[in-house]
Amino acid sequence: MTRKALLFVCNLILISSLAIAQSPVERLNRTVFNRIEYFINTNQPDSIYNLASEDFKKQITQQGFNSMMRDLSNYGKITAVQPASFSNNIAGYNFSLGGTKSSLYLGVDSNYNFYYFLLQQGHIATARTEAVPSNVNKQNPLDFYIDSIANAYLANPNTKSLAIGVINKGKINTFYYGQTDAYDKLSIPDGNTLYEIGSISKVFTATLLADLVEKGTISLDDSITKYLPDTLAQNPYLQKITFKHLANHTSGLPRLPENLDKAPKYNAKNPYATYSRKEMFHFLKNIQSENEPGENFEYSNLGYGLLGELIAIITNKSYSENIKEIISDTLKLPNTVEKANPKTQKITKVYNAQRQETPLWDWQAMAASGALKSTVHDLLRFVQYQFKLPETTLENAMAQTRQFTFYLPPNTDIGLAWHMNMVDDVLQYWHNGGTGGSSSFIGLVPDKKSAIIVLSNSAISVDDISAKILSKIANSK
Repeated sequence: MTRKALLFVCNLILISSLAIAQSPVERLNRTVFNRIEYFINTNQPDSIYNLASEDFKKQITQQGFNSMMRDLSNYGKITAVQPASFSNNIAGYNFSLGGTKSSLYLGVDSNYNFYYFLLQQGHIATARTEAVPSNVNKQNPLDFYIDSIANAYLANPNTKSLAIGVINKGKINTFYYGQTDAYDKLSIPDGNTLYEIGSISKVFTATLLADLVEKGTISLDDSITKYLPDTLAQNPYLQKITFKHLANHTSGLPRLPENLDKAPKYNAKNPYATYSRKEMFHFLKNIQSENEPGENFEYSNLGYGLLGELIAIITNKSYSENIKEIISDTLKLPNTVEKANPKTQKITKVYNAQRQETPLWDWQAMAASGALKSTVHDLLRFVQYQFKLPETTLENAMAQTRQFTFYLPPNTDIGLAWHMNMVDDVLQYWHNGGTGGSSSFIGLVPDKKSAIIVLSNSAISVDDISAKILSKIANSK
């Protein structure tokens, strides 16, 4: 759920010491960058906002923009600017912001207005000079907007590929970019390419839970100790935790178990691979917390790992078996799996934030918190079921996951896994995911029968670009 990069959306900075740009588009970009640098350093946020394109202004109000710029000014002034990259009309700049290494991706239109601004901590490593291969069919302004957002993300040389699926008012389009294998220039993804979806798995886990509730097997308000071994069931703190508390992150359990790195053959690059039910139950046996279950939100992978193990105990089936039998087979999602079959399924290689190949994560007891792999085609089908008037037990379970269960100030409601925000009277549902080499996002606007899927085989977060696309379709007329 973290927002790793400072995000704004506009054109920025540049100083006179920059080298001469090589193309008219780069020179135009640099001109706007110069203006914004001056306005930032002289604390004139209104003047910066006046440089924004009309499309950009639809995404963020002047009040919201000025608030962000005031936060930015707390870091200090922009100095030591250097051009770092230029690809797909998006320029990247490295600079110091009050002594902190920072970087900016900037997009400018022919009217000297900025339409894209992504400010991040840390410097851009190396400029991406080659064109990113893509398979995109642009037919309307929304398509061109999504393409520009995607290319801005891919301008970062540490990214590898991007697969996007969009449903806008019932109409579907897909966008595929880059390489699923850094050494294979022809490895462009498609709708059946599997990506790690990380914590989006929690939406599927919550659906398994709601399915048990719909069938009358359990109640959301049941104590979890009804289904735990006696050695754990005697713990007074665990007795207070219900299934709902696990599913909406109010159990009081920590984000991760403290003994995660004590599991046999622990590997930080594949952290969940050897953490078993035995280690989990050993940690939980005597656990205590100052937080009363149900009172506070604390995002917990441990809580969802435990929820998956409880579902496995109740059904006498593994997490993987439950996903396949209850969800994947029923909804015809053949590529939504815990473990990909290399003979029949194409899965991406994955890369960390420093663009180094890293292992796909393996899972045991914590599988329900983030183990699934899926594709754009499968996830688009999954979100279409979210739009249906429920008719079956599973469809009723999916609807139940979207019911409010907890309020998280200032403006977020929590369902079962889903996060919900009301933006300009339009309700948006979303969840993100990340592993050591992947980033993902799913977002819904049910009232408009619109949704987005964004999948990357890089650890560099897609949260920011996904939020922009989701806002765009939510505000479309």
